[in-house]
Amino acid sequence: MNKDIQHTHGSCHCGTVRFSVRLSDGLHTARRCDCSYCRMRGAVAVSAQVADLQVTAGAEALSLYQFNTRTAKHYFCSICGIYTHHQRRSNPQQYGVNVACLEDISPFDFEEVPVSDGVAHPSDHAGRDAIIGVLRFTPLPRE
Repeated sequence: MNKDIQHTHGSCHCGTVRFSVRLSDGLHTARRCDCSYCRMRGAVAVSAQVADLQVTAGAEALSLYQFNTRTAKHYFCSICGIYTHHQRRSNPQQYGVNVACLEDISPFDFEEVPVSDGVAHPSDHAGRDAIIGVLRFTPLPRE
């Protein structure tokens, strides 16, 4: 896996929603969050500036979910239900992009993924951006 990729394409599971994105720092920004929503969603996200993600097809199929402060905007395909990206509460100028939607990338390509403290959100705790743990994936030999 090339963590230094800058530009890539992505789509939801059914292919209705398609997008092009220039990543802020390649795949080096990969992380998970432990807030109530992200715990259930379970996605690994990488960073992109809002201006650097263009929906190229299926914009009309994107649905929006907001909760709590209603600052973060979570987008998902209304056909297949897959989360594609979200506008961050901690930095509304950025999107978190679901790596599972990016071409030729899987969340299981990452040996370790840092986990951000979304329960004690940085916007609520003096801008703190704490990493509280690491998720690890160790593949077993296939038979």
